Amino acid sequence: MEEGNTTNAHEDSQRVTWEGCSVLLDVNDGDRFVFARLTTAATLSVGSYQIPLGPLIGRPFGSLFQMRTGPDGPFLIEDQSKASSDSQHTNGADTKENGMDWKNNQSKDNRALNDTNTAQNLQHSDIVEMKREGVSGDQIIEALISNSSTFAEKTVFSQEKYKIKKQKKFAPKVLLRRPWARSICEAYLKKKPVKIGYLRFDTLSLMLASANVSGYSDVLVVDQTGGMVTGAVAERLGSTGNVCCTYLGLKSYPIDIVKIFNFSPDLCSRILQSPLPVLSSVRVEDTQILQNPVNSIPSEIATTNSLLNSTPSQVSMTNSPLNPTPSQISMTNSPLNPRPSQIPITCADIVKIDVSSRQSIPSPKDHLEETSDCTDMNLKCTDKAFERRKVSCNPGQNATQARVNLWKERGFTSLIIAAPNLDLDSLVEDLLPLLTYSAPFVIYHQFLQPLAVCMKKLMTSKIAIALRISEPFIREYQVLPGRTHPFMEMNGFGGYILSGIRVQEIPES
Repeated sequence: MEEGNTTNAHEDSQRVTWEGCSVLLDVNDGDRFVFARLTTAATLSVGSYQIPLGPLIGRPFGSLFQMRTGPDGPFLIEDQSKASSDSQHTNGADTKENGMDWKNNQSKDNRALNDTNTAQNLQHSDIVEMKREGVSGDQIIEALISNSSTFAEKTVFSQEKYKIKKQKKFAPKVLLRRPWARSICEAYLKKKPVKIGYLRFDTLSLMLASANVSGYSDVLVVDQTGGMVTGAVAERLGSTGNVCCTYLGLKSYPIDIVKIFNFSPDLCSRILQSPLPVLSSVRVEDTQILQNPVNSIPSEIATTNSLLNSTPSQVSMTNSPLNPTPSQISMTNSPLNPRPSQIPITCADIVKIDVSSRQSIPSPKDHLEETSDCTDMNLKCTDKAFERRKVSCNPGQNATQARVNLWKERGFTSLIIAAPNLDLDSLVEDLLPLLTYSAPFVIYHQFLQPLAVCMKKLMTSKIAIALRISEPFIREYQVLPGRTHPFMEMNGFGGYILSGIRVQEIPES
């Protein structure tokens, strides 16, 4: 019962903003997207104005704000006109969207209108004075309409365009949106699609569904989309699974987008990273070494382990294959740096390295325990300090050796690859053995040809079934009386997805 109350309290706290949280600001109904971290000193740039974001702290997600200008400068005030306009549409009181009114205005056109800058009788000084007095933007727009000599002669479509143009200029509206997978993907697809590999939100949802991402799963991810796929997987798992981001080389791929999701410290601790050579180092035949590493180590591996624990002066005595030079073993002093391909990594090496590294690298769980016990060390631990520590949790910590061994023993339950810059053939060949049997996998690519080549190779190797290449498609429609049609500026391309199920290869008899 107490656990259920704690869950409900956490959900209630996520419905409103707090100081230090990340938010997505939708300016003028999708005209501009801005990611911001709410603080008392944070500001939003709208035109030539710098608007403070302090009033947004403590407000529920989904609130609509409007910019106003007063004697002290511009500020945001919550807009209450949204509910009234919705009720008018429901009651049928809005005659401008009525079908009969639309038919009566079919005879109007704009042929007699000339843009001579003389149709507006309201001067710029009058508008500045209205802003100084704190008049709302809607009232300024109504004054502009009433003082326009050509507004009544325009068509309904031109009148709506005129209103939207003036609203963006004199009454910008800011929608406070929660940063989750769909909203973040939409924003990046419009702001900087290259960073997420031109990944569309419907493609992302199809990837999660095809990979069967659900609670209590261990998902292996190769993410070159800045953390978009990793964050979406972690959001789907919640606090009941683990995400392992693997990578090639010495440096992990950036996952900065994950920090926008406002994940809890528990969820951040479940987003782990491990290099591919470490995950692929132990073969299936090495299970006996994992169970009994002391009695099952061969003499050659034991000699190598003694070299790993020796000093550089002891290592540099000889240059035999079992006594490499310091330059040859410089990459073996840390489990985070993979070895060169010519030096095989064994299970015993990893166990030895992990024993010396556990004490120097604290886990996220230990970090949280130190935070909760700070009162025992005579430190002033306030709620604000805990919230700052909560916000500053760092996802993507290195996986412990115990967790890596568990993944090697059981296998991952899903695989998602979103790496347009890597060779898919060799990558899939290395990653599929890490999955458990009957585990689904999904590969995203911006182009069709790499997926077709990879699909042919998988069919030849007979290690996967139910192979399928899909192209998702989505289109948004405008639904208005007499004006129902698809949006004219839609992105008609969402990439391709190769999905399948990993099976055991059956040898030919």
